[in-house]
Amino acid sequence: MTTRAPATRVPFLDLKAAYDELRAETDAAIARVLDSGRYLLGPELEGFENEFAAYCETDHAVGVNSGMDALQLALRGLGIGPGDEVIVPSHTYIASWLAVTATGATPVPVEPREDHPTLDPLLVEKAITPRTRALLPVHLYGHPADMDALRDLAARHDLHIVEDAAQAHGARYRGRRIGSGSSVAAFSFYPGKNLGCFGDGGAVVTGDPELAERLRMLRNYGSRQKYSHEMKGTNSRLDEMQAAVLRIRLAHLDAWNGRRSALAAEYLSGLAGLPGITLPVTAPDTDPVWHLFTVRTERRDELRDHLGARGIDTLTHYPVPVHLSAAYAGDALPAGPLPEGSLPRAESFARQVLSLPIGPHLERAQALRVVEAVREWAVNAG
Repeated sequence: MTTRAPATRVPFLDLKAAYDELRAETDAAIARVLDSGRYLLGPELEGFENEFAAYCETDHAVGVNSGMDALQLALRGLGIGPGDEVIVPSHTYIASWLAVTATGATPVPVEPREDHPTLDPLLVEKAITPRTRALLPVHLYGHPADMDALRDLAARHDLHIVEDAAQAHGARYRGRRIGSGSSVAAFSFYPGKNLGCFGDGGAVVTGDPELAERLRMLRNYGSRQKYSHEMKGTNSRLDEMQAAVLRIRLAHLDAWNGRRSALAAEYLSGLAGLPGITLPVTAPDTDPVWHLFTVRTERRDELRDHLGARGIDTLTHYPVPVHLSAAYAGDALPAGPLPEGSLPRAESFARQVLSLPIGPHLERAQALRVVEAVREWAVNAG
């Protein structure tokens, strides 16, 4: 296959452009925090928590230090710990498993649907045991999981649902925002997320006021009042600077998600019917927010190299299945390590998935360049 000199690079995600669009508002918000002299647990955090809870169509939001902390504290707030099992997706970022492990509970991996990256409810039911305390569905790539089926299972087996919504800010399931239909949901504000800040950050949303109060104590050394510690907590507080930035960006989130959806439509139209490439599927009654646009092909590395030679950045989400990582080798799981071949769907996703550039600041012309390059590869590869 011939190579050519790449045109201007197509970035996977342009974080600088996001700052440039909102530069004046962002700089003013940061200056406001610096001038206030209040940098933790202040008015910016309270304002953001109220606004984010309203956006998620729920009653409470608790800002924390990261998305993984949001998951871990949500689990701890529900009383989940040693001796408990939590069902997690086999195909996800490792943080979904690590948050469970950090509580002392055991992650029990379940495969995704064959045509969709989220949990397969039929397989979830088979994995439930007397030790199961919670289901942890991940709305992967911005696509909502099958929540009706999972809520039915949770109700029948008296289980909690902790939604990992780190990639799903603003997504809807049956018309309702992700985070509004379960006992608790965890979000990440890592810079590359649909709603991202200038570092790490996260939040837990819930409609349960008692759980929200426990979470506020857990994030702040187990304390409601300084030097009065009611439980063994930690230090996990979303700071005032990040909260102020997130308040600015939250007001633009729906518009930015709309731009992502328009780009996804260009990809779905332009790449339809190509041999050897499987496009993402939108499940019925869902409105994804296209955190990632992933294609699947058995010749993933060839496609990645072809696009890279043409100045198009891509990423792989995720190249090593969690169960095959060193972190979960040896005695990390009570039943012992899971060997290669034990979770074939997760391994297939890891081998096949390639994420194309997408984001609210990717120009349509850049997306069309991606389409052209992928089509060129598919025709020549076929």
